[in-house]
Amino acid sequence: MKKSLKLRAVVSPTPAIIAAAYDEKGKADACTLAFYTPSSHKPPCLTIAINATAKRRTLKSILHSGAFTIGYPSIEQAAEADYIGIASGYEHDKIAEVGWTVTKAEKVNAPVINELKLVIECKVVNTVTIGSHVQITGEVVNIQADEGILDERGKYSLEKLKPIIYDEENWRYLAVGEKAADAFKCGLVFKKA
Repeated sequence: MKKSLKLRAVVSPTPAIIAAAYDEKGKADACTLAFYTPSSHKPPCLTIAINATAKRRTLKSILHSGAFTIGYPSIEQAAEADYIGIASGYEHDKIAEVGWTVTKAEKVNAPVINELKLVIECKVVNTVTIGSHVQITGEVVNIQADEGILDERGKYSLEKLKPIIYDEENWRYLAVGEKAADAFKCGLVFKKA
């Protein structure tokens, strides 16, 4: 038997990601988000949503610059990622306060947080306001990965990246678990010959 729960956006489980952009003065700012999803294969795109009612500085910076990066903090960086999500970008230099540094992205006018092992560079291709949030779709124009998280095929490994999974229901961070099955293969047992 199922039970009805309180209405809200259910985003669990989702990776905790850090969006970063330059403001109108060229200063890097960032915020941690859980509203994130891949949204197109061709061209490769992803969509983030940032609360507009909270007057997030990073939202203003992304809309101004037309570009942003997405970085994946590892579970060892949970405290830093959490702080970047809860501190005000108007009152704090969050990136510096957690001891991180930035360099300019290779393909877009946005900062890359050097301490994040996987970073995606995006140019804004669409924005739409849905309720409390502005959804921003970015076309992926470059992906940077530290060599230490790459496997023998040159692909990034989630086991090596150790991304943070955010549990919205219980307000906690979880680590990625062990492999459960092979995607696009385990379901073939149901295919009729």
